Order: sequence, then C-alpha cells, then structure tokens
Amino acid sequence: MKPTDLGAPDYLHKVVDCQWACPAHTPVPEYIRLVAAGRYADAYAINWRSNVFPGILGRVCDRPCEPACRRGRVEEQPVAICRLKRVAADLKGDITDRLPRPPQQPNGKRIACIGAGPASMTVARDLAVLGYSVTVFDSGTSAGGMMRSQIPKFRLPDAIIDEECGYIEGLGVEVRLNHWVDSLRDMLAAGWDAVFVGTGAPRGRDAELPGRQEAAANIHLGIDWLANVAFGHTTSIGRRVLVLGGGNTAMDCCRSARRLGGEDVQVVVRSGFDEMKASPWEKEEAIHEGIPIHNFLVPLEFVHDKGRLTGVRFDTVRAEYDAKGRRSLVSTGTPAVLMPCDDVLVAIGQENSFPWIERDIGVDFDRWGMPVLDAKTLQSTRPDVFFGGDAAFGPKNIITAVAQGHEAAISIDRFCQGQDVALRPAPLTRLVSQKMGIHEWSYANDVSEDRRRKMPVRDLSATLGDVRLELELGFDVELACKEAARCLNCDVATVFTPHACIECDACIDICPSECITFTADGEEAELRQRLKAPATNTEQSLYHADGLKTGRVMVKDENVCVHCGMCAERCPTGAWDMQKFALHTAHAGAEVTPV
Repeated sequence: MKPTDLGAPDYLHKVVDCQWACPAHTPVPEYIRLVAAGRYADAYAINWRSNVFPGILGRVCDRPCEPACRRGRVEEQPVAICRLKRVAADLKGDITDRLPRPPQQPNGKRIACIGAGPASMTVARDLAVLGYSVTVFDSGTSAGGMMRSQIPKFRLPDAIIDEECGYIEGLGVEVRLNHWVDSLRDMLAAGWDAVFVGTGAPRGRDAELPGRQEAAANIHLGIDWLANVAFGHTTSIGRRVLVLGGGNTAMDCCRSARRLGGEDVQVVVRSGFDEMKASPWEKEEAIHEGIPIHNFLVPLEFVHDKGRLTGVRFDTVRAEYDAKGRRSLVSTGTPAVLMPCDDVLVAIGQENSFPWIERDIGVDFDRWGMPVLDAKTLQSTRPDVFFGGDAAFGPKNIITAVAQGHEAAISIDRFCQGQDVALRPAPLTRLVSQKMGIHEWSYANDVSEDRRRKMPVRDLSATLGDVRLELELGFDVELACKEAARCLNCDVATVFTPHACIECDACIDICPSECITFTADGEEAELRQRLKAPATNTEQSLYHADGLKTGRVMVKDENVCVHCGMCAERCPTGAWDMQKFALHTAHAGAEVTPV
C-alpha cells in the first residue's frame, strides 16, 4: 500500500468529517473551541469567512456536518454544531471592526448579480473586497431572497437577515430593490464585465388533479403561500388544512398554518416517513406541535361542492423495488381515503424558471430547462454569465448556495483578470504540533461523556399564537460550554514519525478504539481485513506509514480514531504527536499554485 502523504490537502481534511461534509468547508472544531473559550467574536469571524451567514445558518442550516460528526460513532447523537454556530452569532457583540474594507480605489470592473439570495450575496461579498463594483438586483423590498420569503419568521427573524445582509452592503455593494429583471439580453447590453444569476428556484410544482381549477381559491402553492405569510399579505387560513409534500417546505407550511389559525393541520406524503426529504428535526418539530404525518398516500382528486373545497381523495400505495433498487409506488387496491379540509397547501417541489433569459444570446439550456454549466466553475456556455445556488442545479439549501457563490466569485475574478477560469486556487493548509510539554497539549483532549444538549424553546401556547415569534431561544453560556466539550477535536490529528518508533506496541495497548496496527504491508483491500479491528468503511482512508526498523508498517483506521491523544501520551519516544490541521478554502483573489 502506498504510504500516506499528510501534505495532500484532502487527506486530513477528509478526517475532519464535519468540515469535509460542509459544502463551504467551515472549520468547525476550531470555532467550537473558540465558543468554549468564550471567544464568540473570533468564532463568528471564522464562520463569516466560510459560510457568510452564521446567524442565519445557526438557525436554519440543513446541517450536513452533523450526520458526519465523529461523535455520532461513539454515541447516538452528534455534536450540536448548528446550535453552537448560533451561539457565536448571538453572543459576538459588535464585530464591524473585524470586517474587511474594500480598496479605496475600485479596480474598474462592474459585476451584476441578479437575485439577492445567499448565492448572489456571497459573490458580492467576495468580489467587493477585491475592488469590484458589485450591484445586486432583486424584485423584493429587502435583500435575502428565499431566506426572507420562504423561511418562517418563527424560525428566522427578519432582524437576523437584515444584520447579515447589512454586513455585505456595508462593503460597498449596491443593492437595487424593487427591480425586476425581465431580459438578460438588456442586462448584458448595459456593459457589465460579468453577470451572476442567483435567482433560485422560484416556481412551485402544482398538483394538476381533477378539481384543481374548480377549487382553486383554497388550493395554494406552498412557496407562494409562505412568501405571502412572510410579507403579511396572508394572515389566516381555514380550520382544517392539508399539506401535500414531505420536504422542509411542507414542514414550514404546516407549522405556519398552525400559527395562522389551522386547528386541524395534517401532512400527507406519498413516500414513507424515513424517505421524506424533510430534515429529521423538522419532522420532529411538526409532530411536537400536534401535526400528524400520513405516509404512502397519493392524491387522486380535489373534492369540492360547486367550487368550495371540501377534501382530497387519496390512494393508498406501497413501495416496491426492482433488481437495481429503483423504487416505484404501487396501489394497494384498497378503497380511496377521503380527508376533509378547508385549505390545501401544495409543497411537492420547486422548479427553476428562466423565461427572462433569451435563448439566442449564447446561454444554453438542457432538456429540463436548466442552464448548461461547468460544474466546478459555474460558468455558462456564454463566458461572461455565471450561475449559482438553486438557479444552477436546482433546489438544495443555503449552505450549498454559499459554497457555489464562493466558487462563482473565484471564476468571475479570474475571468475578469483574463486568467484561466478552470485553474482553481489551492486551499490554505497548515499542520502544527499541539505539544506544550512531554505529554501536554494546547487543547483539552478529555472525552466528555455528556449527552447532546436540547435547545431551549418557548412554550407552545405562546409560539403557536404568533407566526413571527421565534420558537428557539438559543443556548446560554453554560449550555454552550457543555455542548462544545462534546467535540472530539477531529482537526487535531495523530501524526506518526516511523524512525522514532521502537515498536513497543504501547500505543496499540492503550488505544480505546483499536484503530492502530503494526503489520506486514499489503494491498489495501487485503490489509483492511487483517487489522486489529477490520476497517470496513472504505469511504475513510487508512493512515499508512513505512520506515519501521522491522520492515513492518503502521496502519491506523482513520474512521474509528477518536483523536483522544492517548497514543501520543503513552509513546515513550514521541513517535506519535498531536498536530492541529487547519484548512481554509481559497476565495476570490487567491493566487493559484502553479501546476
């Protein structure tokens, strides 16, 4: 097996599972340690560089980092990473002096961003500090895009969006609101050096079933209805409400409906409960608020009485899988189920809509109506037009939109500077020993046995009566410290120096996870099977080091190592060391390392 190269950026990055899983690659363990130390402004600044919206994402992130958290391998619940991000945002104080300042002299390049959602605002932030004159166009009355229009206020108050979009505007970014762009051709004719399209996926999928047109007055598209609630245009709903769909939008719809007077609100999903696209915590919150979720029901028709909606008829189905694992829903043949209701909220998906982009200006679209893009650079077939967020590859989430905004900003910068857009900047990395004494480290390496802390919330009797009253209260300092202590510091890596090893096997004896083996070399697949504990997760690498005096190799299973440092504390020769790995993804303006 080839020895491990710790200098390759992706190797130790992948070991920091939470950071690797985050689309924006936020340095999670680093900011959690800062939260534990009470350095909230520093923790916020680290987040702000990577994910741009710590206060927003600390409330509503889809949390791809948490299922990847190494803590979830030693107990049931991962570290509450998202909650700790919010702690940094809530307790940071005034951080305006930490924000970058744009150059006094602009670089002469003008960039237009269409849409004021997370992708566009990320592009604007990254380019503004390089001297670009960035203008963001949006048809709404405030910046934020879908973060403002489709996420309920009881989850994400306007004040948080105002604050974090305001930081970006404070960099000299011009935001033109109430400005509808109806022609990309006209926009390009205005002489912009590049145009970024971050208009999201603004069209909700409809349920074209019998009775849809006749009962249209009480059948609402979920994303449009949420926007009307957000801006105060809709303030009530019928007593009996059915929500069709199993994603996060459906959960936001049903929970909002409860707060607007819906006494009997139910969610109906065509898939099974476990297959629903909604985040597990969103489903839990809906159930906690008294909203039942019915699965394996496919709508057949909207039932009405001379145009007045009275219910929805459903077919009961079951899931069947073919030899390739593809699922199909098959009717059980049982009688149709009629569920009475006064209103229906349709939340069965979102689609992109680009009627304002002419098809003869060099921007190609595929057969699904999506722009043809380079997946890494986000450049369209017209070199000066770039896409990002939901407008690029369809609906995802805020943190993915931010990550794509960073990549698009790199591309726009390189395009405007006449450089190769495909050549991407390398990340900034470093690896530094944490040794403070013979067996002392600059960080706390005790493994907390505490369980995950629960988020304090307001009493339901209060929050269900006000669609704008924030439900979650956030962690206080004590809860934050206790939860931060659960982090296993996965960015502090075990680094092995073979020539210092005397092969006493003390590290093997003391390792609590049996992840270290000294053995004869071999091919990786075979070697995985004869380690002290077979390494079955091929998604995570083996740490392989040769150069031992006996000719054996040291192999460590990175998948089960808990970074406790006991091997380094026990080693009599210092062959093992605990070294902190830091990775900061490159942003626009970074130099590209020559290949």
